[in-house]
Amino acid sequence: MTDVDPGAETHPHRHVFLGEAHEQNTRRTWMVVWLSGAMMVIEIVGGLLFGSIALVADGIHMSTHAGALLIAALAYSYARKHANDPEFSFGTGKLGDLAGFTSAIILAMIALLIAYKSIGRFFAPVPISFSEAIPIACLGLLVNIASVFILMGKGHHHGHTHHHQHDHRHKHAHDHGHVHDHPHTHAAPGGPANVSVSRDYNMQAAAMHVLADAAVSVLVILGLGLAFAFGWLWMDPLAGIIGAGVTASWAEGLIRNTGAILLDMQPDRAMEKLLRQTIESEGDRVVDLHLWRLGPGHLGVIISVVTHGHRGPDYYRARLARFRSLSHLTIEVKSVS
Repeated sequence: MTDVDPGAETHPHRHVFLGEAHEQNTRRTWMVVWLSGAMMVIEIVGGLLFGSIALVADGIHMSTHAGALLIAALAYSYARKHANDPEFSFGTGKLGDLAGFTSAIILAMIALLIAYKSIGRFFAPVPISFSEAIPIACLGLLVNIASVFILMGKGHHHGHTHHHQHDHRHKHAHDHGHVHDHPHTHAAPGGPANVSVSRDYNMQAAAMHVLADAAVSVLVILGLGLAFAFGWLWMDPLAGIIGAGVTASWAEGLIRNTGAILLDMQPDRAMEKLLRQTIESEGDRVVDLHLWRLGPGHLGVIISVVTHGHRGPDYYRARLARFRSLSHLTIEVKSVS
């Protein structure tokens, strides 16, 4: 049985699945890019002028993080610029996840490089210029702390949510009796979805770079302090190895999370279970269900339902309306006698 609404029309619609704080995060990331870039130039130029190889080395190290932050900033800007480009079938919401995945790879490479250099210093210790190394590490830590505050700063919330819902129905009747209904509900993120659905992994990757650098700076300062006070030169490479391990662990988690999104893996098992329960609670049967993340706070779902009644797509859309994070809903209904 085919259930077709004779009054249904086809309307142009948008697929904008950017995060709630996209513009704010864009500005914050660009601020940190300029801060890191300025620090990098100061260290490299200062090192060359004053003959400090340690200062030059730290500037080169800073350049890797500045490069990763630049990727994050460009991803934000590109996603906004092309948010309405029809070439992107499901919008540009995933571009931040792609940037986060790339940044995580860079972070893992930095961790390997730190570990390699640290292990080498265990077997071939080098003299340490404490008068240069400690101030440089402290300066780097201050820059990283400032960057963390910029990236993680909270905006002003007024205690209310703006819920803009645009329902564009596209129904296509098929000879085999199926109805494909495509309502596009551009709603504010919310509903029962877990935290990872709303998480902005591009911002998390940017923050992780400065946090990792800050953690390494703290360990380096500690190692240099102990080496200076007690002559324990082995503390410096040990601090580097510990910092590399922490950084690699963070990178691995970010690679796993962003990779799952890029491969359209199931983002929320609890949400899938709730969707099935909601549809099947009155005797209908879900024969196919696909749930994936479109962008921070936005989920897409395709559901195929078999019913013994005469319920149409509008009925199931109404039942799923409480799941505000479902930003792109496609329902296929087949009635059987």
